[in-house]
Amino acid sequence: MKRKYVILLAPDSFKESMTAKEACQAMERGIKKANKDISCIHVPMADGGEGTMESLVDATGGKIYRERVMGPLGDEVEASYGILGDGETGVVEMASASGLHLLPVHKRNPMITSTYGTGQLIRACLDRGIKRLLIGIGGSATNDGGLGAIQALGGSFVDSSGNELGHGGGELGRLHTIDLKGLDRRLQDIELEVACDVNNPLCGITGASHVFGPQKGANPEMIEVLDRNLKHYGNIIKEQVGKDVLNVPGSGAAGGLGAGLLAFLNGRLTRGIDMVIKYSGLEDKLALADMVWTGEGSIDFQTQYGKTPMGVAQLAKKYHKPVIGLAGKIGDKAEILYDMGIDSLFSIGRDILSLEEALKEGPGNLEKLSENIVRLMNIVWE
Repeated sequence: MKRKYVILLAPDSFKESMTAKEACQAMERGIKKANKDISCIHVPMADGGEGTMESLVDATGGKIYRERVMGPLGDEVEASYGILGDGETGVVEMASASGLHLLPVHKRNPMITSTYGTGQLIRACLDRGIKRLLIGIGGSATNDGGLGAIQALGGSFVDSSGNELGHGGGELGRLHTIDLKGLDRRLQDIELEVACDVNNPLCGITGASHVFGPQKGANPEMIEVLDRNLKHYGNIIKEQVGKDVLNVPGSGAAGGLGAGLLAFLNGRLTRGIDMVIKYSGLEDKLALADMVWTGEGSIDFQTQYGKTPMGVAQLAKKYHKPVIGLAGKIGDKAEILYDMGIDSLFSIGRDILSLEEALKEGPGNLEKLSENIVRLMNIVWE
C-alpha cells in the first residue's frame, strides 16, 4: 500500500435511510476498521433535488437556519435555508416551503397553491447579506409561475381593476399589469443560479401544467385552465418585462417557477449536479485523492442522466481516479455505467429484509460493506 492513501467519499443521500453526510461517516467507519492508515475526505453530494441544501452546507462547513413561512396553501410551515461556509452564498430548496410533500393528497390543488413561502426564504437569505443564491426547484406543489415568490419579494401583479392577484395558478388568467418597482433592490446585486434538470417549456403539451399538473392534484379541466393561464402570464411578461420565457427549456420547471426566476430575478438555469460539484469544491478535493467512492440509494441505467454517482464519476475520470459505487440497490442495466466512469458497483444489502428493515439497517450495512472492500484492497496491497 502506498503511504497516506486517500479516498474521497462523495455519495448522495440514501433516501429515507441516511443523509449524504451520514453516508460519508458510515463509509469512513468501515474503512478505518479495515485500515487505519487510509485518510478520507468527505464531500456530501446531491444532484439538485432533495438534500441539496444540506449537502452543500455540510460540504462547506456552513449553517442551516429555520424560518416560519407561508406553506403552499397559506398555512404557516417551518422551512429551512442554508448559508455556505463562505458566508456569502445562500441555498434554498423551494420544496422546503412550497413542496408537494407538505400536502396530503386530498388537499393538492395547483389552482390555489402558492410559491410565496419560497420568496420568503429568498428574502431571509438576503437579510444575511448573501452575494449569490442557489435555488433547487424540484418537488413543487405549485403551478403559479413563481407569482407568489415574486410577490413575497415586493413585486406586484394586478388585474384590470388594479386589484392584486391572489394565490395560485388559477389567478394568472386575470393578470393585466406587472409592477416591479417594489421588488427588493438587493436582488439587483445577487448572482442567482437555479438547479433545474428538466427541459420542459412553460406551456403546451410538454409544459408545466400538462406534464406535472396531475401529480399536483390537477384534473383535465384544471390542466387546460392552468396551461392557458401560464401562456397568458408568459405573454404579459414578454410585453411588459421584455423577456420571452414561454419556450425556454426549463421554464416550466416547478410549475413555471423556472420562468419566474428567469424573468424577474435574472436567474440562470443549470444542471443540479453541476451546481453541487461547483460549490462543494469537489474538483479541488478530488485532485488530492487516490480513489473515489460515491453512491446513493439506488443505482441503475437511469443514473447516467444527471444523477450524483455519474457526475462524480465523470469528474473523477478527468483526473484518472478509480471510482467505486455503493448502493442500497443495483438495478436494471447498471452495467452500462462501467463504460461511463464507474469501475465497480457494490450493493450494501446483507440479508433478506423488508424495505423498512433495509432502510433502518442502511448505515450499518454501508459500514460493513466499506470494511469488506478495504479488506480486499489490503490483500492486493500485500
